[in-house]
Amino acid sequence: MSHGHGHGHFDGPAPLGPLAAKIVIGLLVAIGAVVLFGTVLLWPSSQSIDVPAPFQTTGGDAVVTEAGTVVEQGPGACGSPSSGRVFPGDPLPPPVGGAYECERSIIAIESGPNAGAFTLLEVVPGPGQPELSTGDDIRIVRQTDPTGATQYSFYDFARGLPLTLIIAAFAIVIVAVARWRGLRALIGLGVAFAVLVMFMLPALLDGKPAVPVALVGGALILYAVLYLAHGVNLRTSSALLGTLASMALAALLSYVAIRMTHLTGLSEEQNTDVQMYIGTVSISGLLLAGFIIGSLGVLNDVTITQASSAFELASLDPRASRREIFASAMRVGRDHIASTVYTLVLAYAGGALPLLLLFSVAGRSISDVVTGDAVAVEIVRACVGGIALALSVPLTTAIAAVLSRAGSLPVAPGRHSRANGSGQPGR
Repeated sequence: MSHGHGHGHFDGPAPLGPLAAKIVIGLLVAIGAVVLFGTVLLWPSSQSIDVPAPFQTTGGDAVVTEAGTVVEQGPGACGSPSSGRVFPGDPLPPPVGGAYECERSIIAIESGPNAGAFTLLEVVPGPGQPELSTGDDIRIVRQTDPTGATQYSFYDFARGLPLTLIIAAFAIVIVAVARWRGLRALIGLGVAFAVLVMFMLPALLDGKPAVPVALVGGALILYAVLYLAHGVNLRTSSALLGTLASMALAALLSYVAIRMTHLTGLSEEQNTDVQMYIGTVSISGLLLAGFIIGSLGVLNDVTITQASSAFELASLDPRASRREIFASAMRVGRDHIASTVYTLVLAYAGGALPLLLLFSVAGRSISDVVTGDAVAVEIVRACVGGIALALSVPLTTAIAAVLSRAGSLPVAPGRHSRANGSGQPGR
């Protein structure tokens, strides 16, 4: 009977995998430390931000909304003194000779200090005006006029319950199909939302530079989302390092593209409002930060797919070299690039559809439309995302191909081994 030895000899290059694994882990630890330091450095102060004038009530306070339900709706004579006022029964009739036709809605107030009472909304039909029906649940703004009397006006439709049901359906389907991994992905999504709301938005309002905030916030999201959803292993680490590098590349490409094309972002009404009312925020920086954060989702999708492909190929063929694993995984990656680029461009085109529709009836030349700030922003956003996406595939695939052999020595002819999906040797 012959006995195998644990230090078998082989001809070939020295094993690169274990050293590469240490380098990758060291880089991720170092980047994580820098990200934590950046988070502390950029953490927003506790100073309060004044509510801009357009978002204030007539009393200068933030808008307060209450719940209401439409109990009666129809056309009729308007100009009633009860419009917007609180009353216990029926509204007062409009003045004789001074009435005009409009849509009248009696609203039952269901929250706040006037709960149980009613108010009257009078709306002249036209573009941008709400179309209310009996039974609609809405939100109404509560404020006081200069005399101190309470006044109500339409704010928006109440969407709390429908949104809750849609989100619940989304969560149930994700968990039912992906099971525990889907649950961890949802937790990661919650962490991403918390980073956005608790760190990035307050930091931007505090006047912190937009690009560092976006890079630090994006890195925090990636660390949390990837390790929560896919576990702490070499497969995930290779995807994370590839995504972080691709995000940095997307930031550089975005900066160069915005400077080259002189994009301002002021064609969007929200950006104009930010420039007018929040002087501490740079619009160009905000535009660049939006490019960076917008690229994270598609980059994450591609990099984790490439890492998984490389590790699965290494597991299925223990004799495959790193170069063969890279070449095979790149064939998968090229198909993924082709399909994802369509998704990326069509998603931006879908978002700009109302704008393109307006331009199509404006009589402007196609060159003026395409080179205008509003459309050019979407073109540059799609192209920058596409370039970062394409370059992330070979980068992540190369990292994963090296790490997929990190736990084993090269296989000699006639010997068999099995590597599992996390880069460790099979037992």
